[in-house]
Parts: sequence; C-alpha cells; structure tokens
Amino acid sequence: MSAQTQSISRQKAWVMAARPQTLPAAAAPILVGTGVAIHDGVFAPLPALAALLGAALIQIGTNFANDYYDAIKGADTADREGFTRVTAGGLIDPPAVKRAMYLTFMIAILVGATLVWVGGIPILIVGLLSVGSGIAYTGGPYPLGYHGLGDVFVFVFFGLIAVTGTYYVQAAALIAGTFPLGIPAGTVSLTAIVASLPIAALSTNILVVNNVRDRNEDATTGKRTLAVRYGYTFARAEFITLLILAYSVPIWFLSRTAYTLAVGLPLVTLPIALSVMHTICTETAGDMLNPTLERVGKLLAGYALLFSIGLAIKTLPVV
Repeated sequence: MSAQTQSISRQKAWVMAARPQTLPAAAAPILVGTGVAIHDGVFAPLPALAALLGAALIQIGTNFANDYYDAIKGADTADREGFTRVTAGGLIDPPAVKRAMYLTFMIAILVGATLVWVGGIPILIVGLLSVGSGIAYTGGPYPLGYHGLGDVFVFVFFGLIAVTGTYYVQAAALIAGTFPLGIPAGTVSLTAIVASLPIAALSTNILVVNNVRDRNEDATTGKRTLAVRYGYTFARAEFITLLILAYSVPIWFLSRTAYTLAVGLPLVTLPIALSVMHTICTETAGDMLNPTLERVGKLLAGYALLFSIGLAIKTLPVV
C-alpha cells in the first residue's frame, strides 16, 4: 500500500469502490425510457423510480464485482493508469468487497421484486440476467470483460434492455395488470427500442475509452478486450461508429411527425462529442484519458437528459 492510499479513510475507500461517477450510465436509460413513456401517455412514476433505484444498485454491484475480481485475477497491477481500485490497492479486504457485491445485488433483487409484480415473467428474466451478467462481467469461469464481450454486455444491458425495460414496466403498470406471463401488447414500442440505441452507444463508449487507456496493462495480464485483440485503430473506429449511431437517432426522430423539434436537443452536445473523439483518436496515456473518461460520462448524462426532455414534449408553443 502506498503512502497516498494509506491516507484514504475507509469511508472514502467505499465511495471509491462504488464509483459514483459511473452512475450516469445507470440513470441515463431510465431518463430516456421515461421520456418515451411520457410521450406515449404511459408514464408511471413508482415503477420509473424503482427502475432507477434498481439500475443504480446493479451498477454499484457491478463496480464492486469488477474491483474484487480484477484484483484477485491479477488484472489490476501497480502499473494501472486508471482510478485507484480499493481491493488491489489494499484499502479494503477482498472478502469485504465480495460481501458488499453480493449484498448490493441482493438489495437490487428486492427492489426488482416490485417491478416483477408489475412486469411479470419478462422482468424476472431480465432482472436475473442483469445481476448474473454484472457478476459474470469480470467473475465466473468465463468473465465477459476478459474475452472481448464487455462491449456487447454494456450495449445490451445498459442500453437496449435498460431503456426498453424502463418503458415496459411503466406501460405494463397501466395496461397489463399484475404479473403478466408474457409481454402484453402495447408495452414495448419501436420508438423505445430506437431511443435506446444512443444510450447503448454512449455507454459502450465509456468502456471503449477505459479499454484504450488500459490496453497495454490488459495485454500483459491476459484481459483480452477488443482493444487488446484488435488494437487502437479498431477501438477508435468502434468509438466513432458508436458516436455516429448516437447522433443519427435524433435525426430519425425528427423525421417522424409525432415528435417536435425538441427531440433534436441532444445534437447540441455534438461539439463535446467531437472534442472527446479527437482525444481518444490521438491519446493513449492515462493522464489524458482519465479526464476523457469522465467527460464521456458527463456527455452521456447531458445527452440523456436533453433527449428525455425532447422525447417527452408533445407540442411546442407558437411564437
């Protein structure tokens, strides 16, 4: 343990392990799914709030899992350029981090039980898969993040499923009654699925920045991310492709008569996205990419907030 880590209090260490700076990735899909629900007249505040709490708990549980499993697998070394990990840094004993991981996921399951009552079997399946994947991201016999599947995990669970699931539980609360066995008609919409794509893309780009920063360390510790497998050029092309996807979706919504010009609000964040893209395409060092990682998180939060507002607005005042 370094002199710097010795000065960190246990309370601060737990906050570091929870990584609150990653919570925009949990909140963003709830905002967007709720924006679509408001537009479609199926907004239900209590399921939306439960979805937000559940998503935050799964995010924190996944952060604990990553901290613990990366440390015991030797993926976090002294050469790490990212933010301090509490398990590898000796700030918190590994068993305590592991217990915190399971406790957080158990609370998430309890919160999810209220959503299962509303959403039935589909939400039960999604919830269990989300928790299981959060552990399997870095743990288990075939950790997803170690085999280049982390990007797919984030895109699917923090984008597609999170946004459409948020819409689904609200629509189901108003349409389906209690504990539906299947997916009732009108509880999943094309617009909710399309609206999930930019959130999936920007959430995945947070991981891309992380993987570009850690590529050299990951290569030496056997963590076969896409950046390790295919190199910087591939990772940068992935980042740019996902940005194009994210900023194409508002244009698609603008072409639909059911939505106002407000749905184009996320486009005002494009200059920030282009600035971040320039950094990721030219830098690899941690001292440059750590601030970039935070900027992408803020970009995701700002985009999601503006998109949710634009989606929810049905009419604009006449000037």
